[in-house]
Amino acid sequence: MKILNKTQLYISAGLTIAIVLISVLFHYSVHITNALTLETMSEYGIHISNWRILFEPFLGALLYFNRAFFAVDEFQLVLYWVVAIFIIYSFVKFILIKEKRAKKKFVIRQLVNLPIVVGLWFVAFVIVVFIPLPNNTIVNNSENAVLVNTHSHNEYSHDGLITQEGLWKWHKRNGFDAFYITDHNNHDKTFDFVQSQRNNKFSDSPLVMCGEEFSGSNHLSMLGLKAKFSTKGFSDSTAINLTHAGRGAIIVNHWFDGEHMSLEYYKNSGADGFEIENTALEKTYDRELYKKIKSFCETNNLIMLGGVDFHGYGNVCSLWNAFEIPGWQSLDPVSKEKAILNIIKSRDQSKLQVLLYNDRPYYEEKNLFFSPAITFFNYFRTLNFYQIFSWIVWILFFAVLKNTFSTNEKMTKQFSNQRLVPVIGVLGALFILSLGLFYVTRIKDIADFTTMYKEYSELLFLIGSVFLVYSSVLAFFAIFKRKAKSID
Repeated sequence: MKILNKTQLYISAGLTIAIVLISVLFHYSVHITNALTLETMSEYGIHISNWRILFEPFLGALLYFNRAFFAVDEFQLVLYWVVAIFIIYSFVKFILIKEKRAKKKFVIRQLVNLPIVVGLWFVAFVIVVFIPLPNNTIVNNSENAVLVNTHSHNEYSHDGLITQEGLWKWHKRNGFDAFYITDHNNHDKTFDFVQSQRNNKFSDSPLVMCGEEFSGSNHLSMLGLKAKFSTKGFSDSTAINLTHAGRGAIIVNHWFDGEHMSLEYYKNSGADGFEIENTALEKTYDRELYKKIKSFCETNNLIMLGGVDFHGYGNVCSLWNAFEIPGWQSLDPVSKEKAILNIIKSRDQSKLQVLLYNDRPYYEEKNLFFSPAITFFNYFRTLNFYQIFSWIVWILFFAVLKNTFSTNEKMTKQFSNQRLVPVIGVLGALFILSLGLFYVTRIKDIADFTTMYKEYSELLFLIGSVFLVYSSVLAFFAIFKRKAKSID
């Protein structure tokens, strides 16, 4: 038996050559960029997980779509492309089928499979948004740079979906030396978590610091809070003055998302600076607004930093604030936070760089319909030797597998598309239901803080249940009914 027949050999060779040519001739090096100067930061590298390389064809494209500038919109467009390709493939195959009865069976089979295709797209969407895949992370080769996040949330925010411990692990995994928890309009639980770390209940790397995202006329990060208090009913000026009185700092978060009050208003109110980038938004904000904030901050000596704004779901990490703090490792936790706050309050931009993960050319929100194809092409441009090798190995593996099945009549029947598609649908539905069940287990403990677990578990249970019933019925008829027929 030949390992590969001619057709499979040509297809495998064609895919391999295409991947190699795109990655070599049109290569785009993944790098870290200074958000304020747009310069490549050579002192920072990129670490690629071995797990990702091993399963590159399955994880690589998902992670690349996750970092898209308009990720939610673009992934929705992927569904349209998938359905369009499915319909075109079905139409072509329909024409090639000669026998009338076979044509009718094929059309019925494709129509019943289409909902499963849509369901599997939803499974992929859930994986991209909610599952912590082994994404690429930053490598800090600089001498004195300390990587800090000043904007993050956990389940004690109304829109958070991760535990405090999970948030700490997430920051550790993504190369941060320190981070502020800035839950919405409360910081009691954060203060307790910080005190727990100070009492050596868990490692101080990364360092956890207490903050709060105050919802006034705009969202304001109150950084460096040293005691418990309620901000309910506070005005902007009260929140800012109280934070400054405790030697903390105030940052105006994602002002470009709504522009509720003027830049001058926040300067006059005493804000120390603005987020110049924020990676939690569903879409990248207009570059003209970026220039407006940057110019205003430079003119008025206000600090500019970036907000990862992580909530436990959504984009993988693609932003870090690099504070220049010599001797960081020798400092105690109080001195470490003081050094960070001093740079923010002194508004010394020379000691603070905003770093962005750069893996594609910048593009605007125009003609996004073609973005899935462009994004997929750009993904292949970023591959290194090991990632290309992973693709080649998996292409050959599936080609050999397909040839093995096609030359064995019994295996062909057992693993036909008619059986495999609904079975994969059942597995996808079980995954969705399992995630919904996991969220249910968290509802009781944090019911007074976030509604996200309840909302998402209900949505996942609804979609997962419908998907499971539909796929199970198809799987039953495809497997057991056909078995019964063959026995008869």
